Amino acid sequence: MIKHFIDIMRSSPQHEAVVSSSLSITYQQLLDKIVYFERWLQEHQVPKGAVVSFDGDYSSSAIALFLALANNHNIVVPLSTDSKAHFDDFRDIAQTEYDIALGTDDAVLHKTGRVANHQHYDTLKQGDAPGLVLFSSGSTGKSKGIVQNLSKLMSKFTVPRKALRMLIFLQLDHIGGVNSLLYALANKGTVIVARDRSPTKVCEAIQQFNAQVLPTSPTFLNLLLMSGVYKQYDLSSLQLITYGTEPMQKSTLERLAQAFPQTTFQQTYGLSEVGILRSKSRDSSSLWVKVGGSEFDVKIVDGTLRIRSQSAMLGYLNAPSPFDEDGFMDTEDLVEQDGEWIRILGRKSEIINVGGAKVFPAEVESILLEMPEVEDVVVYGVPHPMTGKVVTAKIKPSSDVTPRELKLKMRQFCADKLASYKIPSKVILTEGTTYNERFKRMRREVK
Repeated sequence: MIKHFIDIMRSSPQHEAVVSSSLSITYQQLLDKIVYFERWLQEHQVPKGAVVSFDGDYSSSAIALFLALANNHNIVVPLSTDSKAHFDDFRDIAQTEYDIALGTDDAVLHKTGRVANHQHYDTLKQGDAPGLVLFSSGSTGKSKGIVQNLSKLMSKFTVPRKALRMLIFLQLDHIGGVNSLLYALANKGTVIVARDRSPTKVCEAIQQFNAQVLPTSPTFLNLLLMSGVYKQYDLSSLQLITYGTEPMQKSTLERLAQAFPQTTFQQTYGLSEVGILRSKSRDSSSLWVKVGGSEFDVKIVDGTLRIRSQSAMLGYLNAPSPFDEDGFMDTEDLVEQDGEWIRILGRKSEIINVGGAKVFPAEVESILLEMPEVEDVVVYGVPHPMTGKVVTAKIKPSSDVTPRELKLKMRQFCADKLASYKIPSKVILTEGTTYNERFKRMRREVK
C-alpha cells in the first residue's frame, strides 16, 4: 500500500508537504528523503521484516523514515521523545532488532542482538506485510504492545477525500497521530508541526501556517481554555477541531463552542487495537456521536461498546487477545444509547463504585471545572473499607487555597449539581500536571 502514497506525492511534487517554524518541504523533497532513507537502510543492511524502532520528534525525517521502513516491509516501532522514560521497556517488549536514534540531519543505527520471534511477527512476515507496534497509554495500568498490519491501516486511505492543512498534535507512536499523517499524505494535504505542544506554540503554528484542522485531546483543549492564549492569535483558519482519546467534559465542550464559534467540534473514536472509526457529532456542543464505517461492525452489550474491525490488530505482545470468537473487542467503554447515537460515559476500569453506586469521573470533573478556584482536575477512586471506594479529586488550583478551604467551597458549589455520593470526599492539591505525555488524564492513584 505504500505505492499508493508514493503515487499521490508524485502527482503533486511542488505541493507543500510538511511545514514548521524551521522548514518547509514539498512532496518532491519528501520523496527524496524517503529514497535517501531506503538507501540508508540498504547500506546498513537492515533486512526486510526486521523489527526496527526509531525515536525523534515529529519532523520530515521522521515521516520519511517511517515510510521508508514501511516500504522495506519492516515492523516499525515509532517512539516519541515524550515517552523517553519508557524507551527501554518498550524496546524490550517489542523485541527490537535495530534501534535508530533520529537526529535533525543524521541517524544512528544500533543493532541490539535481540531475536524477534513473536508469533504476530511471524504472521506479518508470512504475509510479506510491514507492521506497526504501538503502546497503550498506561493511564490505568501497564502499557501493552499492540501489533498492527501496516498495509491494512494504509489501505483505509485509498478513497480520495478533502485536502487539508492539518496540525499534527498526536505523535507517531499514537494511533491518532498515524491516522492523521496517513490522511494528510493520501489526500495531498499539508502536515503542520508546532515547535512544541504547549497552547502558545500550537496557537502560533495555527496562525502562521493557516491550519484548518487540529486533532487533539479534551485535556489539551481544557489547557487551551485555561491559558487564554487563543485570544492573542488569529485562529480564523481553523475549521475543525477533533477530540478523542478520553471522555470530554460537558462544561469544557460548551466553553469551547463559545470560544470558537466559527469552528466545528467533532468527537472522534478509535483504539490502537481496532483503528479509528468514522464519526459524526450531533452538533459542536453535543457529546452524542455516531461511530462506524464500512470496515467496522459496532454493537452494544450490557451498556458496553464492542467493535469488530477489518483492520484490527494481530494482537498484543505482552497480553492475551481481547477479541471474542466472533472477532469483537469489548472496548470496556460504557455508553448511553439514543437510537444510532451514543454518549461515551467512561472506561469501565475508571468507574468509581461508591457503596454500589456508580460515579463517572468525567461527570464530576465537568462540574469541578466550572469552579473559578479550579484550573484543572482529575477524578479517580481510592479504596475504602466501608464504601469500597471514595471519590478523590486531584486539583490544580487557580489561586492560593488550602485543601480544607477548597473542599468546603467544592461541597457548597456541587450541592445542587451532583448527588452527595459523587462529590469528592478527598481533595489533593497539586502544582504538577494531571495528565500524561499523551495529554490524557491519569485517572488512577499514583503511589
